[in-house]
Amino acid sequence: MQIRKRVMVTGGAGFLGSHLCERLLADGCDVLCVDNFFTGPKDNIVHLLSNPHFEMLRHDITFPLYVEVEEIYNLACPASPIHYQFDPVQTTKTSVHGAINMLGLAKRVKAKILQASTSEVYGDPQVHPQPEEYWGHVNPIGFRSCYDEGKRCAETLFFDYYRQHQLRIKVARIFNTYGPRMHPNDGRVVSNFIVQALQGLPITVYGDGSQSRSFCYVDDLIEGMVRLMGSEDAFTGPVNLGNPVEFTILSLAEKVVAMTGSSSEIIIKPLPMDDPRQRQPDLTLARQKLQWAPTTQLEAGLLRTIEYFSGLLSQ
Repeated sequence: MQIRKRVMVTGGAGFLGSHLCERLLADGCDVLCVDNFFTGPKDNIVHLLSNPHFEMLRHDITFPLYVEVEEIYNLACPASPIHYQFDPVQTTKTSVHGAINMLGLAKRVKAKILQASTSEVYGDPQVHPQPEEYWGHVNPIGFRSCYDEGKRCAETLFFDYYRQHQLRIKVARIFNTYGPRMHPNDGRVVSNFIVQALQGLPITVYGDGSQSRSFCYVDDLIEGMVRLMGSEDAFTGPVNLGNPVEFTILSLAEKVVAMTGSSSEIIIKPLPMDDPRQRQPDLTLARQKLQWAPTTQLEAGLLRTIEYFSGLLSQ
């Protein structure tokens, strides 16, 4: 009889979480998906509910949880500005109280635990591209601070548990990721542009469109997370996971218009407060320690994402 690894994914019904649950099931794990469905719809994981090795638990990780697992992927937290600014106090609680609760659980059951951190810990960076040694340039009292500083505090907690309690930790700093199951109204640039283009609405570019982002396809990102969890215990991270190929926001908008055959016009609006001008991961560490780098080209990933949203909007 196969002994299956028992793995918990918090935020498991979300965009990244649902893809991770799928991957872990394919790898032969028993998967416990924990989510309060604040941003992750049940539709993302409904196709997994019939799998006998998948279990769904509605729970908010700002409250303690008592389960028996061997690995924990802590992904729970609204990740788009629209969602995390809706209830900023709860966003900070999810990052900080949630980290304390999950670290406490990992300590009790001696589980290995991975924190889904973010490139937002670098803020509006003054170093480009961003290596893990860079401490960041973050506004602690702005509209984005609930997310940026919450994730920074979570990293602090992870490393304090590592030093104080010898907990086995992994910290992934996730850069812009896109793909099927993104929330259509989450305000992220890829989903925004695709939904607007498919509906023939004006495509909104903030600022002059010269600010740049690096877009990683979801399958590549999940591969990086799984490799990080499976890496030697001595390697804790933090490690950047993302795509190092940089695109301006305006060029992305033009590409989406062309690929959808849309008649949408591109309109310019003022840049939101604290919106970073540049964001690009230095992947030296991920290549060295995980033998990982993304392989999906932007056009191929956008095509799959456009197909997903086209199906969603036609329902």
